[in-house]
Amino acid sequence: MTTSSSPRALSADEILLHIDELCEVLENCVQGGASVSFMLPFDREKSRPFWQQVAQSVARGERLVLVDEIDGQGIVGTVQLILSQPDNQPHRADVAKLLVHDRARRKGIAGRLMTALETLAQDQGKTVLVLDTSTGSGAETFYSQCGWQKVGVIPRYALMPDGEMTGTTVFYKFL
Repeated sequence: MTTSSSPRALSADEILLHIDELCEVLENCVQGGASVSFMLPFDREKSRPFWQQVAQSVARGERLVLVDEIDGQGIVGTVQLILSQPDNQPHRADVAKLLVHDRARRKGIAGRLMTALETLAQDQGKTVLVLDTSTGSGAETFYSQCGWQKVGVIPRYALMPDGEMTGTTVFYKFL
């Protein structure tokens, strides 16, 4: 039986310490078709600089990175809370890059990550969260089931990793 830890936030130094595990999760998700800003082919040459930039952003206090781990498998899921917002939106944060490695799906990790993220957002004084996801994806269904409110769909918003055009569904949640 595998056991999962409670999600936890990583410091900038911890992101760099665990960069290979974080790269593995991101690469697995992109190669599996997740629309999370990257195109195929996608490998360590692209994932490592991404996580290095994320670590710098965490160090500046612009975002939080949460991870969940499974004993013996290391980090299998992650999500980001983007705290840095315009002056007229100090109460708001963006949710980005909810990623769960395919070997750890259907074990409640995404739900635990989102619950922990919402708690951290409240601790940061955030009362409105916003995210977007690929229209028609399993993620769209997941967010609806988690109580997020659908705002609408922007057709032809982005490309999937394989180059196919996709719409994006925008969600919000009041805390």
